[in-house]
Amino acid sequence: MTKRGDKRGDKRLAEQRERQQVYRKRIKTERRPSRDDIARVLLHVVITRSAARDKLDELEKFGDLIVDRLVEQGFDKRVSYDAFDQLVDKYVKQGWEFRRKTHITSEPPTDGDDQE
Repeated sequence: MTKRGDKRGDKRLAEQRERQQVYRKRIKTERRPSRDDIARVLLHVVITRSAARDKLDELEKFGDLIVDRLVEQGFDKRVSYDAFDQLVDKYVKQGWEFRRKTHITSEPPTDGDDQE
């Protein structure tokens, strides 16, 4: 026997899936970076610039702040430091750069303001 509330829930979930599909398509079309995209780039910039300027003490303080926030969210402190240190190693010692996101089209969207 199906409860009446289950049918409403199923309908609501189907509508939510549809909204998410439309949203993801729009974001892809607009080539709009997500919060995570921005955060990854920001972290990369902070780490590489700190290392390039030989400001490793600032980078260490920044790492402490990040780990403290991760611990507040329930992550293990030791493992969080290890993860942060691995990123620093990748970005600084291995010269790791971001790879192009292949799901983003190669042609930038046209903007009416750029036309002559």
